Amino acid sequence: MCGICGELRFDGAPPDMRAIERMSKQLARRGPDHDGIFSDGPLAFGHRRLAIIDLSPSADQPMVDTALQLALVFNGTIYNYRELRAELLAMGYTFFSEGDSEVILKAYHAWGEPCVQRFSGMFAFAIWDMRAGHGGSLFLARDRFGIKPLYLAQDGQRLRFASSLPALLSGGGVDTQLDPVALHHHFTLHTVVPAPRTVLRGVRKLPPATTMTVRVDGSITQSVYWTLDATRPAQPLTEAEWLDATRKVLVRALERHRLAADVPVGVLLSGGLDSSLLVGLLADHVDDLLTFSIGFEGIPGVSVGAEKADEFEFSDLIAEQFKTRHQKHLIPNSEVLRRLPEAVAAMTEPMMSHDVIAFYLLSERVSKEVKVVLAGQGADEVFGGYFWYPLMDAETGTAVERFSRHYFDRDHAEYLDMIAPAWQVPTIAPDASDVTTELVARELSKPQADTFLDEVWRFDATTLIVDDPVKRVDNMPMAWGLEVRVPFLDHELVELAARMPPELKLKQGGKYPLKAISRGVIPDAVIDRPKGYFPVPALKHVRGPFLELMRGILLSDACVRRGLYQRAYVDKLLADPQAHFTRIQGSKLWHLALLEWWLQVHVDGVGDTVRLSPS
Repeated sequence: MCGICGELRFDGAPPDMRAIERMSKQLARRGPDHDGIFSDGPLAFGHRRLAIIDLSPSADQPMVDTALQLALVFNGTIYNYRELRAELLAMGYTFFSEGDSEVILKAYHAWGEPCVQRFSGMFAFAIWDMRAGHGGSLFLARDRFGIKPLYLAQDGQRLRFASSLPALLSGGGVDTQLDPVALHHHFTLHTVVPAPRTVLRGVRKLPPATTMTVRVDGSITQSVYWTLDATRPAQPLTEAEWLDATRKVLVRALERHRLAADVPVGVLLSGGLDSSLLVGLLADHVDDLLTFSIGFEGIPGVSVGAEKADEFEFSDLIAEQFKTRHQKHLIPNSEVLRRLPEAVAAMTEPMMSHDVIAFYLLSERVSKEVKVVLAGQGADEVFGGYFWYPLMDAETGTAVERFSRHYFDRDHAEYLDMIAPAWQVPTIAPDASDVTTELVARELSKPQADTFLDEVWRFDATTLIVDDPVKRVDNMPMAWGLEVRVPFLDHELVELAARMPPELKLKQGGKYPLKAISRGVIPDAVIDRPKGYFPVPALKHVRGPFLELMRGILLSDACVRRGLYQRAYVDKLLADPQAHFTRIQGSKLWHLALLEWWLQVHVDGVGDTVRLSPS
């Protein structure tokens, strides 16, 4: 896990090495163990290393194989690198390092661009091909679920790439105007902006499961190397067969995720089903397993109902049963609000979820103990765990209508009341500017899905999950040099789950296959508890210092000058913030304030003027 950046010139000029240095410096927190720069003609790479596999200098990057005439910068982990290495050795390749980075180089040389189809892992990498006949070409690739980020900025003179959007901005020369289409997605899909867009016109993202070859003349070839099949198998499986397959594939994925490291691997233990199952399956194979939990101070006089400020009751139960070396961290509200500016400054894109600050604060503490942890993210999307799935399924109407009634943060009419006319999507026909409805309808109608829920889960796993929660699982921990691995997004496990009958996944309130294979592994009290929606109380309840913070942002001179929001809408939210929540219970006021704050920090460079009011 690392930070990568680079530049390829199209105009015959040498790459801007000062820009590479600035981008690399901005990525320093992602890779504190080593930094390096490589240049060759029109191409330059920068790399920041977090050493996890092969800790020796032999695995430092940029990695150059002079014999093969290839150079690499790589962020991520190839979990099956040992198997691939053995295959490449049998083909006659020799290795100068012991890690997964060199396996990528050899695999590209042996199998060309389709090599990515052989990789099981999370990755974003760039290979500079210096071989005669290739004329100098840059090959970029991103893993199937976009777990590892890759941001792009291109004009007629050059292409730049980096592991974070702020790193690209630090290089300079990026168009920072807002993208009206991306804004519509951002405010409709819980701050998700599907690739290739970002909220800035000048920055794009390489989509998941995609490769791109860029040549020195500026020509580009882009290819999708994997899609998700959400149809039933030709030979129907019994429930017992589905459950047996789920356990086998999950165990195999977990072993790959655990073993691909030359440093200790811990587990983020929330106390929910998913992370508890990971601990239960690992406990017999790992001596002295480290587990970590986080909780938050409640709000005096406020009942959160089914939502608890901490889940220590359940994480303690798992830690005790499996005798893990457990650490739990209780965060006071004063620290949440005091550290919130740091989290916004660390955000590669604006993210409104409360989990963002939770991951930021937990990762700081965990990174002092280990470099790698496993987490349960992705299980709800893959195995149907969220409350809105059965609600959507019970709806009538078109697929996009059924989806939007229980998922969209605001309907298009409300969006037009919120966003200033200058930032609305230009339209030449009624409703043609409802670009998010068009996007979702297009995605849901793609082939290879048998039912409406199959369409929804495929869209979730391949598009929505990339920005929420996968983006924050990379972004916030990597701000502390902590790698988080997500076994429930192993592509073989997701492929298996995608072909299951929806009724099997929704049985017993959702995630039935995981609940079933958990019996006898972890306590029934954890399996049968209602699903928790873990809040950060200081951010969930819009009052006091948090409300004053948002008021200060939305009434600031910078916000008024930007003119992004219609002031009547802002005033309505400020007058009664508790009355305005999204369909999945996010604060609409925080949604507006968070984007404006992020823009002030990362685009305007004045975010340090945002101050918390005294509590």
